[in-house]
Amino acid sequence: MSSPSKKLLERFGVSEDEQPDNSANSRRDFIRKSGLGGLALGAMMTAPITETLEYTTQKVNRASAPSDLKITDMRYATVMNSTGRCPVIRIDTNQGIYGLGEVRDGANWRYALFLKSRILGLNPCNVEMVFKRIKQFGYHGRQAGGVCAVEMALWDLTGKAYGVPAYQLLGGKYRDKVRLYADTPEVDDPDGFAEKMRTRVEDQGFTFLKMDFGLRMLADTPGTIVNSNFWDIRRQWDMSPGSYGATEHPFTAVQITEKGLDMLTEYVSRVREAVGYEIPLASDHYGHFDLNNAIWLGRAMEPYRLAWLEDLIPWKYTEQLAEIARAIETPVLTGEDIYLKEEFIKLIDNRAVDIVHPDLASAGGLLETKKIGDYGEDHGVAMAMHFAGTPVSFMANVHCAAATQNFIALEHHSIDVPYWNDLANTGGEPMIQKGFAVVPERPGLGLELNEEIAKQHLDPEDQSFFRPTPEWDDVRSWDRLWS
Repeated sequence: MSSPSKKLLERFGVSEDEQPDNSANSRRDFIRKSGLGGLALGAMMTAPITETLEYTTQKVNRASAPSDLKITDMRYATVMNSTGRCPVIRIDTNQGIYGLGEVRDGANWRYALFLKSRILGLNPCNVEMVFKRIKQFGYHGRQAGGVCAVEMALWDLTGKAYGVPAYQLLGGKYRDKVRLYADTPEVDDPDGFAEKMRTRVEDQGFTFLKMDFGLRMLADTPGTIVNSNFWDIRRQWDMSPGSYGATEHPFTAVQITEKGLDMLTEYVSRVREAVGYEIPLASDHYGHFDLNNAIWLGRAMEPYRLAWLEDLIPWKYTEQLAEIARAIETPVLTGEDIYLKEEFIKLIDNRAVDIVHPDLASAGGLLETKKIGDYGEDHGVAMAMHFAGTPVSFMANVHCAAATQNFIALEHHSIDVPYWNDLANTGGEPMIQKGFAVVPERPGLGLELNEEIAKQHLDPEDQSFFRPTPEWDDVRSWDRLWS
């Protein structure tokens, strides 16, 4: 027992061997003995306040005093996933509790560490204040990854500090489980792909599917694409200057021929036949072509009642997206690369989308993504959520989805990664059950990183695992955006 508490007991005439233990009986015995000894408990009022407080609050859990929390460090570990590098950050505090966040898949850990000097010493429970301090350093696409990772980690920390799950801090939950959609990359053989999709439903329990059927599957068939003599359409993910992948859709002049359209239609037809019409089936990754071809493709797909057509053209072409949305019956969806709610508001106000599709690790984090969903709800627009990272970001998405009423489904892009589930320690509770994520009741995001498994799957070029990062401690610039 600490010295002040011992001195206080001595004031009451209680010897060390009579000092109360943790049982209710001992506490009652102590009160009884104090009273019988002629000393009223009111005598505590004459003791120094520090001694009185220490004794009377000795049973209080001191694991966290939220108002006194301070950020003391930020560290990282880059874990490999199906989509490549996924940097996980850890924000430490002066009380020993920490929060986990994740920079968006494919981005660099430096996006987050760059922010460390801006948040050191701040109280992590002031989530919105800290977010507004750093949000100027994010941008669309992966450049938002650092800001969003910090925001995730702050909610994890705040939930742990107050002992509540993150969804409760967002206003409570609408659902106990979150519907997932299984994203399955393109397979050249339509029958083989259809069988894989059938497995997703019958064996793995998914109730919502997504597929790719892009121009790449036409690359080896003559007469299917106009302008393929100039563009190598296989290079959709190549960002070299002047490449097909680095050229925005309206500027490629690529067109689909009737033969090409027939092949794509046949592919979708076989998949739809295999999975049936009871299952929602969405689509993505078509290649880079203009709005006229997007409308033509969209109309050809209408008999198959797809859940949506995703990212037909870049999200920033609001008027063109609105034209596509008016021209076809299949829902138009975009948003995975948009940072902050303002661009989503523009899309919604212009009726350019039927469904918004933020990636929480680009959109601004949990609270900003919920705001996007809420704005959509107010205007009759639903929200699906894009995701392709580790369980850390996954659980951030689950909490946000649980707290947002107009939510439809959350992407799961790592179904076939054998170690993905093992990256998380959830206290023995499953993250996913038959195509649904279980909304956790544990504090914060509700998981810890399984360090043993994570260390086995670190970036081969960077084996750092939450090492100290003092080189990022000092602010070296004047960041204010106004005078």
